[in-house]
Amino acid sequence: MKTLFLRLNDVLYRACIWVAGLSILAMSLIIPWGIFARYVLGTGSSWPEPVSILLMVLFTFVGAAASYRAGAHMAVNMITDRLAPLPRRLVGVLVQVLMVLVCLFMTWYGFKLCVTTWNQYLATLPSIRVGMTYAPIPVGGLLTLSFVLEKLMLGDQSHRKVVRFDLVEENEGAA
Repeated sequence: MKTLFLRLNDVLYRACIWVAGLSILAMSLIIPWGIFARYVLGTGSSWPEPVSILLMVLFTFVGAAASYRAGAHMAVNMITDRLAPLPRRLVGVLVQVLMVLVCLFMTWYGFKLCVTTWNQYLATLPSIRVGMTYAPIPVGGLLTLSFVLEKLMLGDQSHRKVVRFDLVEENEGAA
């Protein structure tokens, strides 16, 4: 069961990295196009800005989940590093329990927000429902929740090969 959960989270982690990376790539192509169309072609398009904002929201919530699993989030450890081992572990568990609560909040209220706004459409992109634009919130909450539960049950997984890009780079250099 442990191996299956780790493999599932490895797949989720890879998917998060790909979605976040493709979002950044798309934004880096869309924004210059919008600038080029407005100032060079003289025909400003209305879609680049809202699409870029939607991609940024997607990148933020999905990328945050991946960042959490990789242990790349900012943390202020000034106090916890000075604690004895037992209180340090207890504070670590408390932090994870609080993370579970945050993830549940994001998932539940994000889902309610999606449902509530589902029948509304964006003014700038009339084919897109407002509820769809909020979907990264509950999805990011569920993804992060999976990684938090993994950390609570199995410990920190930031050392895994799928997470450690520097291990991949070292192995590629040796080939």
